[in-house]
Amino acid sequence: MQAIRVHEVGGPEALRYETVPDPKPGPKEALVELKAVGVNFIDIYQRTGLYPMALPFVPGSEASGVVAEVGPDVTDLKRGDLVAYAMIPGAYAELAAVPDDKLVKLPEGLDARAGAASMLQGMTAHYLCHSTYPLKSGETALVHAGAGGVGLLLIQMAKLLGARVLATVSTQAKARLAADAGADTVILYTEEDFEERVRESTGGAGVQVVYDSVGKDTFDKSMRCLTPRGYLVLYGQSSGVVEPRPPTALQPASLFLTRPQLGHYTQNRDELLLRAGDVLGWVSSGRVKLHVGSTYPLAEAAQAHRALAGRQSTGKLLLVP
Repeated sequence: MQAIRVHEVGGPEALRYETVPDPKPGPKEALVELKAVGVNFIDIYQRTGLYPMALPFVPGSEASGVVAEVGPDVTDLKRGDLVAYAMIPGAYAELAAVPDDKLVKLPEGLDARAGAASMLQGMTAHYLCHSTYPLKSGETALVHAGAGGVGLLLIQMAKLLGARVLATVSTQAKARLAADAGADTVILYTEEDFEERVRESTGGAGVQVVYDSVGKDTFDKSMRCLTPRGYLVLYGQSSGVVEPRPPTALQPASLFLTRPQLGHYTQNRDELLLRAGDVLGWVSSGRVKLHVGSTYPLAEAAQAHRALAGRQSTGKLLLVP
């Protein structure tokens, strides 16, 4: 099969399109013929060495496709099932052997591209506003990178919960996307100070929660946007890793800081199915709309990484094997 492999960490040029042996499904595994692969910031962090991986490795941890073969002791899947998954490494490829308890069957009406665009970012948005800081009706949230893959989904889910949403974006085109997703106030951080706009928009009260995937460039102002006892949910670092702060930095407003990751919010099969079921159900019914910004052939994975890292993209980026 063809796959992307990283032999040494570095820039997008480290992504090599190569021929590798076909995987074989072991016990409790299914071999999936991949039809669409999600591109996420974690792939960039692994490629650059920020998140160390044993070399060489096949990047990617989210995909959707058709079950081609099942291994021993697999009882709930059969050949031909359309499935999706997240958090299993090795997705930048034509085939993947995946543990059966990580695979989710797609509802009727969803295709593989919708499945790959829903799983990792959809479940991330789900745990952020339902579990990390469970938004309540009438509360206000600030969502950074509001036109990104997680951002657009998070805005919609926050609105389903009855919250008010402020979103930051970098361009007018991205502002329209965030507004279309339901954001009540869209802030162009390239043209205005988002901290000042948040204070103006909330009458000086601040927001109950900031969902921050940007990190270094937004961290301090994000803290100052919070109401007393507010939550700063730092779930990414697209602008760089936040430098250490003393715990007393939280003291002036008795703030809470958390650095969550999806694996800790899908710790068992039941929790995975709950989150994936909600997300896929909302997408299938139209209550949550997906925005696939760009689709690239698998061989052009480096171009997808450049677009994502350069903040040139909106919504979800997909690779097609």
